[in-house]
Amino acid sequence: MLHGIRDKLTSLYIGWRMIAASSAIRVLGGGLHAYGLSVFFLPVTQELGLTRTATSLVFSLARAQGALEGPIAGYCIDRYGPRPVMAIATALTGIGYLLLAGVHSYAALLIVYMGVISLSYQAGFMDATMAVANTWFIRKRALAMSITSGSIALGGALLTPFLAYAVHTWGWRTASIGAGVAFLVAGLPLSLFIHRSPESLGLLPDGDPPWQQGGESKKADQAQHGLAEREFSLRQTLGTRQFWLLGLATSFRVICSSAVLVHFVPIMVWKGYTEPQGAFYLGVIALCGMPTHLLIGWLGDRLYKPRLMGAVMILGSVSIYYLFHGSAAWQLWIALLLFSVFEGLFPVTWATVGDFYGRKNFAKIRGSMSFLYTWGSVLGPVLAGVVYDRTQSYEMLYWVLIAICWLTAMLYFVLFEPKSTPTNLATAP
Repeated sequence: MLHGIRDKLTSLYIGWRMIAASSAIRVLGGGLHAYGLSVFFLPVTQELGLTRTATSLVFSLARAQGALEGPIAGYCIDRYGPRPVMAIATALTGIGYLLLAGVHSYAALLIVYMGVISLSYQAGFMDATMAVANTWFIRKRALAMSITSGSIALGGALLTPFLAYAVHTWGWRTASIGAGVAFLVAGLPLSLFIHRSPESLGLLPDGDPPWQQGGESKKADQAQHGLAEREFSLRQTLGTRQFWLLGLATSFRVICSSAVLVHFVPIMVWKGYTEPQGAFYLGVIALCGMPTHLLIGWLGDRLYKPRLMGAVMILGSVSIYYLFHGSAAWQLWIALLLFSVFEGLFPVTWATVGDFYGRKNFAKIRGSMSFLYTWGSVLGPVLAGVVYDRTQSYEMLYWVLIAICWLTAMLYFVLFEPKSTPTNLATAP
């Protein structure tokens, strides 16, 4: 009895240690890259003499590159495990930001940002870390993914204000050097803590100890603990309507998210705030991100995930309304809080993929879906930039984003699980 309890505690400790390590890597990526984009946006645009459309295009093309590499990254993660992918990605991202500090032309910006930084960020900081959460947890999958995903927002709350201060005080080039050093010094050691899967250590997902394995008793244990799960191949997955429906809904949602996040500081300036104030409110979204991610993850393990996502998309439309049209302070704070809830859907999306299609081929399936939804992050910032350059206002953008929110909600509401026979977990990674 005591031996079994000890084994379970050890297994739980190792599982959550994997989540802690991958989340720490995401803190770096979130604070210095994901939320940091908006901090770099105006200084880079102004110093290089670019239009907002041109700057948006750089970030959008980088995301398009991520879409193209998604299936390849997914294959590498499933084939070799997440650790080597994460180690290479953190090294390349750090080198990329060091090179970014020396950029003096639009062509150089394209080469460095697309050829080095974005080449690695999506695979190492996004795909690999989510694969860790999906592999180590089943019953608590949405919560594990929410902690991992929410770490991006935590990074925005902890690191983005310092990045904004560095940009404002010493210039964006010095801040870029600091970001590069942080990725190299902190990111690489963290990637060494990652193990491929619980099975590679003789364990089971969700912290279940190895003594539960073996013959018919193993199947009974899996049924008792909810571990029996479906396992789709990539080919089988691509043959389901649910994959394409979920990919389309995610693409629409990412259009809204990327348009607002990349242009958040410029939107705040358009509303009459200063750049430091805009960066502060961006940090507020990030600060609210971790608790709202945990809340959505907790709900995701208890409610039908697609309906939860549909309801949150409706709340997202309320957030966009107050963000663009709210004049009172309380309206802005509601917009920030609801937008952080809106951002909390990312881990629920991937938990849904894990629920629908299993663990064995998760990274390949996620990579294939990223080929679809990443085009939304390409279109969103460029759309916002074109709207502003042509009208000197973000008003038209508001109407587009509201319509997309409601369309996405409808797509989530009609989503249902694919039919399959659960397979034995012995085939899992």
